[in-house]
Amino acid sequence: MIKELSKLDNELILDLENSFNIKNDFGANPFSHYLIFINDDKIFGYLNYYLMYDRIEIANFSVLERYQNNHIGTKLLTSLIDTYYGKVKNITLEVKKDNSKAIYLYKKIGFIEKSIRKGYYNGIDGILMEREMM
Repeated sequence: MIKELSKLDNELILDLENSFNIKNDFGANPFSHYLIFINDDKIFGYLNYYLMYDRIEIANFSVLERYQNNHIGTKLLTSLIDTYYGKVKNITLEVKKDNSKAIYLYKKIGFIEKSIRKGYYNGIDGILMEREMM
């Protein structure tokens, strides 16, 4: 099941932070949102995005390794796209040039490469990708 994480979902927020070794930014960033994939009250994957007026930027996106290749990432991305299609201009993201699995997924969902950021990830190029939504 995919769910938009709320500031009131205390147990799920703890699970997110512990399972993925992250600190949520609900309090610090008013644009930040989290979609989570839950099964048996456990988070298998999440997508952190910033909804900024008429566009979305994907900030972080991860699926626990043992649950990868089960279409969880595809479901999270398509849920985001279905929710905001026609409501925002585009969705952008950055990905490491050597992350071929992620690049394949993004292209499959309709993202296109827009530019390269040389050495963006500690010497590894970053690819800026975009999906039009209008």
